[in-house]
Amino acid sequence: MPNLPRLDSSADTRTSTSRELTGIFTRTWREVSPAHEVVERDLHRTPPPHLPDSALHYAPRLRVDGEQPDPVAEELQKALLAELAAADVVVIGAPMYNWSIPSPLKAWLVLGTTVPFDTREQPLAGKPVVVISSRGAAYAGTPDAGKDHTVPPMVQVLGDSMGMAVSVVTADLTLATRVPAMAPLADTARQNRQAAEARVRERATTLGRASLMRRGTA
Repeated sequence: MPNLPRLDSSADTRTSTSRELTGIFTRTWREVSPAHEVVERDLHRTPPPHLPDSALHYAPRLRVDGEQPDPVAEELQKALLAELAAADVVVIGAPMYNWSIPSPLKAWLVLGTTVPFDTREQPLAGKPVVVISSRGAAYAGTPDAGKDHTVPPMVQVLGDSMGMAVSVVTADLTLATRVPAMAPLADTARQNRQAAEARVRERATTLGRASLMRRGTA
């Protein structure tokens, strides 16, 4: 059965835009087929630990003498890797915090054996991953484009390094309904949100159907 890990990292557990969009993705994914499964991992409520030992950054064969990672931390890393390896598609909520990636999501990204360094092997090559990034202002196509340190690092790690097939959906101007000075942008923000929802549904439907075909259950 096609499997979808859903990862959320927003600290806002009530009105988060990224959480709402990953929710739309998972609901659409399930609507494609009753065979579709979802594994939900809330990185904010249950954050993975930041590396207690730098040895976990490397595949075991690349560790030098004296590097002995904490067994509990290593087992957790193996579990996260197994979850990722078993996925047909992955969806990640990646809100922009201080122009960058939320700390729990950054900790999750450090998965040593996904990029062995000493070989060209990419165990996750081609696996689809959808990154949904919500941001308070607008970035793509604006003078502030270079200040986005959330989407480019996610694409670098997941796509360039791990070889995954990355799709990005952005929801900009999420602060338009909170910050009075941004109130004139409310209509633009609403249109942006509607476009993001449509893109999320399209990605979930397309990738969901493709997953069924790959598994021969269509």
